[in-house]
Amino acid sequence: MTTPPAEGLLFHVAAPPTPVERLMLLADQYVQHNDTLDRLLQARSQSQPDVHAASAQRLAAATRTAIKAVTDERLFQSHELSDAVVRLQQLAFLSSASADHRLPMARTLTALAPEAAMGRADTLAHEIRRRRGSTSDAPGHRLTATHRAALWEIACGNVVATRSLGRQYVHYRDERVLIGTLRSLEANGLAERVPQSAPSAYVDGPLQDRVRLTPAGTTALAAAISRAPGTTPAPAPTAAKTATRSR
Repeated sequence: MTTPPAEGLLFHVAAPPTPVERLMLLADQYVQHNDTLDRLLQARSQSQPDVHAASAQRLAAATRTAIKAVTDERLFQSHELSDAVVRLQQLAFLSSASADHRLPMARTLTALAPEAAMGRADTLAHEIRRRRGSTSDAPGHRLTATHRAALWEIACGNVVATRSLGRQYVHYRDERVLIGTLRSLEANGLAERVPQSAPSAYVDGPLQDRVRLTPAGTTALAAAISRAPGTTPAPAPTAAKTATRSR
């Protein structure tokens, strides 16, 4: 039996994520998990105290899969890469351990996971580029510095959107993300808002819209950090959340 030509296939089979993309997708999974726990905590839910356990175990398994993807790259060992693998192993352990705790402690154990996963994606991209040269010249979005910084902030789970009195606001933590920047990313299919998926900003307040990367946004940011000499945006001097207002 012969294999049909690619053009004869009835559907398009998407390419599997690269190891860098896999780590970015892992960060997004942790963001969603943490948002769910935050909503449960704010709702003061007393039912199903272990509702988070299955999600935590799935995250631990996903983290171990990401570790295998990194090691399968068979890069020559370096202190940076070894440290990255160890940090991912710690994430897998913390996620698994969180399944055995109630919500407040479980949330604490995965609190820093999204940024940790993104940091390891940055490290892996740097190591691949250093050993093999740039591998991300595929056609696609060439990001401006502003868009790249915003996508990084979004990928770390630091951006939410709200609406009040007919105005839209963007709340961020480290890198400034303007409402115009968010709209531009959305128009280019690189980011999206998930309505009422993030916890409220204050007690008994309305749920916020989590801003997440789309698959195209993940690919674009992964290509950017795999191509550019500087990868991680420098942190702002304050970690306090800031809001920008639409005009």
